[in-house]
Amino acid sequence: MRRDPVLGQLALLDDVGPPRRGRAYPATGATWALLAPAALLLGGLLAWPVLRTVQASVTTDGRWVGAEHYRAALTSPGAGAAVGRTVLWALLVPTVVTVLGYLLAAASRRSQEGWLVRFILVVPTALPLVVTGVTFRLLYDPDPQRGPVTLLLAWLTGTPERVPHLLGPRLVTVAVMSAFVWAWVGLAVLVFRAALDTVPADLVDAVRAFGGSRRDVFWDAQWRPLMLRTVAVVFALVAVGTSRTFDLILVMTPGSVRDEASVLALRIWQTSGATTTGQGAALGVIWLVAVTAGMLVVSMFIRQAWPPPPPRAVPASAPPPRRLVRLLAAAAAVAWLLPLGVLAATSSQSPVRAATAAWWSGPPGLDSYRAVLGGTGLWRSLGFTLLLALVVTAVVLCVALLAAYPLAWLTGPPAQAVGLALLAAAVVPVQVVAGPINEVLGLALSSGTARGLALVHIALGIPFAVLVLRNAFADLPADQVRAARLGERHLWDTLRRLVRHHRTAVVAVAVLEFVQVWNDLVVGLLFSGPDAAPLGWFLAEQTRGFVTGSGTLAAGSVLASILPVLVFVLGRRQIVAGLVAGGVR
Repeated sequence: MRRDPVLGQLALLDDVGPPRRGRAYPATGATWALLAPAALLLGGLLAWPVLRTVQASVTTDGRWVGAEHYRAALTSPGAGAAVGRTVLWALLVPTVVTVLGYLLAAASRRSQEGWLVRFILVVPTALPLVVTGVTFRLLYDPDPQRGPVTLLLAWLTGTPERVPHLLGPRLVTVAVMSAFVWAWVGLAVLVFRAALDTVPADLVDAVRAFGGSRRDVFWDAQWRPLMLRTVAVVFALVAVGTSRTFDLILVMTPGSVRDEASVLALRIWQTSGATTTGQGAALGVIWLVAVTAGMLVVSMFIRQAWPPPPPRAVPASAPPPRRLVRLLAAAAAVAWLLPLGVLAATSSQSPVRAATAAWWSGPPGLDSYRAVLGGTGLWRSLGFTLLLALVVTAVVLCVALLAAYPLAWLTGPPAQAVGLALLAAAVVPVQVVAGPINEVLGLALSSGTARGLALVHIALGIPFAVLVLRNAFADLPADQVRAARLGERHLWDTLRRLVRHHRTAVVAVAVLEFVQVWNDLVVGLLFSGPDAAPLGWFLAEQTRGFVTGSGTLAAGSVLASILPVLVFVLGRRQIVAGLVAGGVR
């Protein structure tokens, strides 16, 4: 690239002419240098482990055995039921979350109490799933003297001895699904609210001017032009999120009924743990192919309509939902608080009273908080998890920013191929590749170290971060990039301008990565050790004596939830705006 003086100032000759993104692209050497950190991490801790899992699924001690491991894994007792529940989770739960999310977003739109409804619904989204599991296990306790739902069912039926146990073998899957829906509806409401705000008001007016009813407004002015593809986005997000049911099942279900709620995520862990076995690898390949294929199909459906157009001002004359609808939304928000109330009330009882009596039978106190704060276990886990989340978030941001810069100006088939590859890497379940990752870590790091745990989190977080930032950077007009290079004349200055222009996408990635690491259980369970025990793993260990330790466990859960909830609530506007700026393409 040659610079010559033009009218007293330097100009970049290769920027003369029609705007072309390729002119702002870094040189080949710089491109490879920027991509190298992300490529090394993804290649060593995701790509190779996936290939190793595929190889282990068709071999035994290096000898080709074909489909033998697949037949053995699928014909083992309980395998068919686990596959069926996995399919049920992937179809039923996203449907329920999508419908509830849309209804609550539409009902709370343009109303005075709408912000409070959204605030309440968003809080469960930020909770660690371990805490959600503890909360619903307290809520569904089969003892009517401890579980409010069981007490309510006994009062309604009048036959306490015949009340069905929600944590029993017949209903445990329904109970776990209800906890998952409770936790994820808030995210769906945020996305639908952002989409509803982009619906052109003049389109709604046009439908009404031609005599259209409410149904016509919904169908012709909301659903067909925009909402259909937003539904696909929400459904896909929740469907991928169901791969985290592992955390809920492990915490909510007593050991005697765990097999009755088992899905592929739990089955693979039960079969292989953090090692590589033939049957575990076979189940992992089946699950990985299903998740990846589903995400690719959905991404092809939504990629040209997401993100939606920038929000437009809604005229003040636009009517809010009817009063009855707004009251129903407010009532739903109040009901959403019930599980949190049960958790807080249990934590306010002394350890002895929480284990032997109903939480509503005695005055509140702080004995359980004093007991849990008086020990060293929670403090050590809190400090370690905070440091781990900060370090991982900072490294993921740095590596993703460097990789997103050159990838943002790819066009045509290479850009689509990179987007699909990142999307596939973002949905790789960690249980599938846990064994090979431990093999890689064993080459340079001892197993169960903090460095190994951090590396796994970084490798798992990079694909989504690069995807969001790449798409956000690609939205910057080429003339602004050329202006940045004319003014600053340095690659780093151009990158800094990109970051400033898309600050919301950077904040969204940082908030989601921090909350993800803080709330994690499965990565800590598979890769932590005595000197590297994150918070999720610490709380999950406390559930072994659930009844006797319910007071201190509830107090520890409340303390563990404060920071992620605070971070998520403060950053919720940036999260939605950042994801909209860097959606799937």
